[in-house]
Amino acid sequence: MRIVDSTGELEVLTAELAKAPYIALDTEFMRDQTYWPKLCLIQVAAPGVEAIIDPLATGLDLSSFHALLTNAKIVKVMHAARQDIEIFFHQAAAIPDPLFDSQVAAMVCGFGEAASYETLARKLAHVEIDKSARFTDWSRRPLSPRQLEYALADVTHLRTIYEALSKDLARTHRTSWVEEEIAALRDPNLYRLEPKDAWKRLKPRTSSKKFLAILAAVAAWREREAQTRDVPRNRVLKDEAILEIAAHPPEDAASLEHIRAVPKGFGASRQGKGLLEAIAEGRHSQPPEGFVMERPRRKHEPSQSAIDLLKTLLRLRAEEARVAPRLIANSDDIEKLAAFEDDGVAALHGWREEVFGRDARALREGQLAIALKKGDAVVVETA
Repeated sequence: MRIVDSTGELEVLTAELAKAPYIALDTEFMRDQTYWPKLCLIQVAAPGVEAIIDPLATGLDLSSFHALLTNAKIVKVMHAARQDIEIFFHQAAAIPDPLFDSQVAAMVCGFGEAASYETLARKLAHVEIDKSARFTDWSRRPLSPRQLEYALADVTHLRTIYEALSKDLARTHRTSWVEEEIAALRDPNLYRLEPKDAWKRLKPRTSSKKFLAILAAVAAWREREAQTRDVPRNRVLKDEAILEIAAHPPEDAASLEHIRAVPKGFGASRQGKGLLEAIAEGRHSQPPEGFVMERPRRKHEPSQSAIDLLKTLLRLRAEEARVAPRLIANSDDIEKLAAFEDDGVAALHGWREEVFGRDARALREGQLAIALKKGDAVVVETA
């Protein structure tokens, strides 16, 4: 097994990989004790090349690897790529491009929603993945041969998966469908962890301006603390404490201590002082940017039966096209279609319109209907 743990060896490896049409990539990282993910291994494979890069090796310069990520001549193949891309983005402002996400491609090729790597390996590469090393502490050294073999298997079989999915997409003329979906993964905004947006993770279910303003201020304070100290968010302050503080904002350190989810002694600490300052800031702030107080009342409030009919149509057309329904339209899209609110509905554009959107409009207008034929739901024309 090829283990790369020096800058010279890495430069030799990346020179080899630069000649390949594609490279399969994966990482192993630890995040349970830190805010920022700790990159522990990088696994790479291309036709005729397999290696593990040890980013924890003393003095290893990853610059040549980062340059490879943005080499426009080489497709970077990953599975469920978002977390791995986040690491590369924060480490080197690098987003792999061009990119192929095998999980996204699998949804277009009839493998359902969120197909696992193990499923694709079994069905396309005809191998069973050994899961026994899944819970390894990847930051420990040395790693055993079994652990390294487990890690490398995440990319060696990905080559076969990529080639099989690519052939299927070319045969069905759906390569552009996948490219359209993967474009969203290349958006830098997806990976920026801005403190001002931290409140969104808490999914507030209220329209109280006071609550939301304090929630946003306190969540932003916690995010800054977690980033600066490199500790998990809940190590600074638990989610339930933030929600309780926003609902019943304390006036001083003593009242802060009365909140059950706040640790004892927190109010008198440096962090407690910073938290109280954030609460005070929230008291005099507007609700956070991006919050919609209330959804405007619809001109045509859809009935549940209309929503159910469109969901049935979506399922039927998705099955027919061998595409995961979620990739075509989500619940919000269906509700908007049922309410005749077509603006911003992705299902009415591009390949989605061809698969589902055109028929969704026809169903609304009474030109199509859902009927039963020999016990199965089918779509029939009414005119």
